Amino acid sequence: MQEFNFIRNIQEWFNQYPWLEMLTSLSIVILLAILANFIAKQIVVRGIRKLISKMHFANSEIISQHSVIRRIANIVPAVVIMNGITTVPHLSDKVESIVQMAAQAFIFLTIALAISEFLNIFNLFYQRNPKSRNKPIKGYLQLVKLIIYVVCALMILGTFLKKDVFTLLAGFGAMAAVLMLVFQNTILSLVASVQISSYDMVRIGDWIEMPSLNADGDVIDMSLHTVTVQNWDKTLTTIPTNKLITDTFKNWRGMQEAGARRIKRAILIDQNSVHFMTEHEQSKLREFLLLDQYLHSKNEEIEQFNQQLANQSQYNQRRLTNLGTFRAYVEFYLKQHPGINQSQSLIIRQLQPSSEGLPLEIYAFTKTTAWKEYESIQSDIFDHLLAIIPEFGLKVYQAPSGSDLKQIGVPFKVSSVQSLNPVEIDEP
Repeated sequence: MQEFNFIRNIQEWFNQYPWLEMLTSLSIVILLAILANFIAKQIVVRGIRKLISKMHFANSEIISQHSVIRRIANIVPAVVIMNGITTVPHLSDKVESIVQMAAQAFIFLTIALAISEFLNIFNLFYQRNPKSRNKPIKGYLQLVKLIIYVVCALMILGTFLKKDVFTLLAGFGAMAAVLMLVFQNTILSLVASVQISSYDMVRIGDWIEMPSLNADGDVIDMSLHTVTVQNWDKTLTTIPTNKLITDTFKNWRGMQEAGARRIKRAILIDQNSVHFMTEHEQSKLREFLLLDQYLHSKNEEIEQFNQQLANQSQYNQRRLTNLGTFRAYVEFYLKQHPGINQSQSLIIRQLQPSSEGLPLEIYAFTKTTAWKEYESIQSDIFDHLLAIIPEFGLKVYQAPSGSDLKQIGVPFKVSSVQSLNPVEIDEP
C-alpha cells in the first residue's frame, strides 16, 4: 500500500512540473533509441557480417568498404523515435508532427543510400567478370541511382507537405520543359552510353586518342556523364560521354587485337645522288648476301627488255639505278628482320619528290604492340638503313647547317644572343 502511495506522490509531483515530465519521457525515448542503435549495429550487424564472410562467394574487402546492412540498421533508432515521440506527454502536436516527419524522411534517405551501396557492391562484383571490360554497366547504375534519389526527394518533400507522391509527380508534369533543360546533360549522356555500348565503340582499357580534348591514353573509367582517360604522362583527362558520339576520336583497339603495330616513316633521299650503277658498283654490291640474287635476276630482266629495243637509242634502254637497288635491299632486309610481322603489308615506296628530297617510305608492321619494343625495332631498322645508304652511292637530304655554309666560304659572325647570322657582303 505504501508503494502505491509513493508512486501516486511522484505522479502528483510530476503533475506540478509538466516540463520535467516531458523532458523525462523524452530522455527515455532517446535512451531507447540509442540502445536500439547499439543492439542493431554492434550485435545484429556484426553477426550478419560474420555469417556472410563465411560464405564462399563473399569478399571481405568489398563488404568492409560497402556495408548495406549497417546503413539499414540506421532505420531502427529512427523507427523508435518516430513511434516513441507519441508517448511523450505535454508535447505540442506541431512538434510531434515535425519530429515524426523528420524521422520518416531520415528513413527514406537511409533506404535510398542503402540501395546505392548495394548497387556499388553489385558493380564491384560485376567488374571482376572479364566481360565487364566490353560491357561496363557503371553508367546505367548511376542512372538507377539518380532515379532512386529523385524518388526519395519526392517522398521526403511529400512527407513534409503531406501530399501523395503521385500528386507531386502530376504537378511536375507541367514543368517537363524545365526538367528537360535541367537534365539535358544526363539525357544526352544516357543516349550516348547506350550507343557506345551497342556499337562497342569504347571499352575500359582501350587506348584512345582525341586531339580536340588533349586525350591520348588508356580508358580507366566509364560512368554516365564522363569517360576518364589516363594519358601517357600519367595525367587524367575527363571526356563528356556525349563527346564520344559527336566528336571524332581514334581507338587503337584494332591494333592491339591484331598484335601488330604499323611503321610508316620515310627517309629523305638527296635527288642529286640518284644515278645509274656502273659495273664496279654492281660487283661491290654483290657482296651483300641479300642483293646477289636480286642483281642477277634484275640484269637478266633488263637484258631481255633491251633486246626488244635493240634498234632504238641507248637512252631508251633500261639500266640499274642505285635508288632502285637500295629499295630492293630495304625490302629484302625487312623480310628477314625478326621483329617485322610478315603476315601484314610490307611496302617500300617512293612518295612525291619535294624541295626537301625524295621520300622513300617504309610501310610495315611489327610483331609487337608494346610501345618500348615497337620503338626499339623501328629505331634499329632506321639505324641500319641510314648507316648503309652511302654504300649505294646515295645521300640523305639534310638542310644546310652553319658548318656546311662555313665549308663553302660563307662568313659568319656570332651575335649577342649566341646565334649564327651570316655577314652581309657588299656586291662588287
